[in-house]
Amino acid sequence: MASLSMSAHVAGGFVPTMFTAPSSAASTHCGTLSNANLSSCSTSSSGSLASSTMSGTKLPLTGLVRPVGKPAGRGREVIVMTATISQKSRGADLNGGTKEKHSMVTHSLAPEKIEVFKSLEGWAESTLLPLLKPVEKCWQPQDYLPEPSSEGFLDEVKELRERSAGLPDDYLVCLVGDMITEEALPTYQTMLNTLDGTRDETGASPSPWGVWTRAWTAEENRHGDVLNKYLYLTGRVDMRQIEKTIQYLIGSGMDPKTENNPYLGFVYTSFQERATFISHGNTARHAKQFGDAKLATICGLVAADERRHENAYTKIVEKLFEIDPDGTMLAFADMMRKKVSMPAHLMYDGQNEHLFDNFSLVAQRTGVYTARDYADIMEHLVNRWNVASMQGLSSKAQTAQEYVCSLPPRIRKLEERAQAKVKKGPKTGSFSWIFNREVALL
Repeated sequence: MASLSMSAHVAGGFVPTMFTAPSSAASTHCGTLSNANLSSCSTSSSGSLASSTMSGTKLPLTGLVRPVGKPAGRGREVIVMTATISQKSRGADLNGGTKEKHSMVTHSLAPEKIEVFKSLEGWAESTLLPLLKPVEKCWQPQDYLPEPSSEGFLDEVKELRERSAGLPDDYLVCLVGDMITEEALPTYQTMLNTLDGTRDETGASPSPWGVWTRAWTAEENRHGDVLNKYLYLTGRVDMRQIEKTIQYLIGSGMDPKTENNPYLGFVYTSFQERATFISHGNTARHAKQFGDAKLATICGLVAADERRHENAYTKIVEKLFEIDPDGTMLAFADMMRKKVSMPAHLMYDGQNEHLFDNFSLVAQRTGVYTARDYADIMEHLVNRWNVASMQGLSSKAQTAQEYVCSLPPRIRKLEERAQAKVKKGPKTGSFSWIFNREVALL
């Protein structure tokens, strides 16, 4: 199948969690050589559909589709089918949960760029894989939980419950939200395996990219396990509602607008790994303040893993800046224009359609993860990759460079304005995770 190269220009903000990019009608592109297979469609950034077949029903494209010939290089021609399809044609979510509402663009990486990642396999093996820890040297959840085979198990559980009794409800909401985010790990591995040139092609590929993705997933898997078991043992949360939220979230999937493009994908993961490092680091600090030193240790261990993984992904982007500064700068700006969505932004518990927004407000108010953190991450990445000092860029890349360097102060100003507009007085919300007890949102 011929590959298409498409650029995305998605309008929208760059302030975290509560701010979303506008969507509109879809302009769908199908990289096929005939009209026979219109189900492998991707959409431009002004659209809303990823496929011409949704919920098992083929959409009528008669009168909407027009073929456009585009040169593909190497003596080939790609016939690009374009269609405009309304937002309401997307089909119902059979799972009953939330779903992505933005345009979906696929396979935006040019074929020659895929070769870049094949050429980096040796580098990935020598640079990335050593950042993974051997299983026998890794901490495991059971190292920090009551031992069920011991005679003192019930006493250990009692002690854990006594410690956790001092955790306030708003802290529990943040901890549960972080745990649910970690438990949606299958979605994140799936996302990594959409990236052209670096995906695990067989599920057991010996390529360094495949090895990294599987081992990264295995390390991350411990995070949800330890937090889930700890919360279960506290007896202070509604585990059934939490389990429903996890099932809804995994079923909803995630499209962070990375377009199967590893340039965009690794910018996204660099940002997100730092965001989770900050969030878990703050829950560790707060747990210690509330008198639960063992929980503080657990959250600190998770944060340390996230920082190590952040180091790996930022090294990838650093290498891309070295070998393709123009392409990487454009990708960095593109990802930031779209806004980096939080991995769990589609969370739903079967009751509250605003669950993630409410969770985000509690995280903002308690200082677990804030709009200022978003700006700080942007500034950190700009400095980490020496973006401001890069020379010899094309005019387009220079414009992108100026844009990303200007973002952190702009985000901070927007955050200050947003805070100034917040109405005074209590605003509360209930969370099914904590048996519908109410906590302050603002």
